Amino acid sequence: MSNEKKGNYFLETIIAVFVALIISLLLVVIAAFAIKLFNISDSAIVIINQVIKGLSILLAGIFCLKLPNNGWLRGFILGLIYVLLAFVVFSLLSGEFTFDLTLLNDAVLGGVSGLISGIVAVNIRKKSE
Repeated sequence: MSNEKKGNYFLETIIAVFVALIISLLLVVIAAFAIKLFNISDSAIVIINQVIKGLSILLAGIFCLKLPNNGWLRGFILGLIYVLLAFVVFSLLSGEFTFDLTLLNDAVLGGVSGLISGIVAVNIRKKSE
């Protein structure tokens, strides 16, 4: 594999991470309006946040991971990097960094969501060719 190919895989993964972050930010704003409008309980917010994270990774992986080969690995890496960057972004927005079991849970969810999205993305591309 040439250096150009490696660079493309790397760039594609980084773009997918930022797309996932943008999707997350948009979905969080929409969820905040929905929570306010429909008086959703605080216990549901944790579930809504997990759905937003998983959906963001899944959509970014499906739409951004276009190169063939190792979709599962690139998706897994996408999920883990997304979780780390999302943790930093949302911690900065909330004004506090809290390291707890939730971060580990997010890392597992991110890795699995990314792995699935990478597999789906590569297989969708193979079928369309």
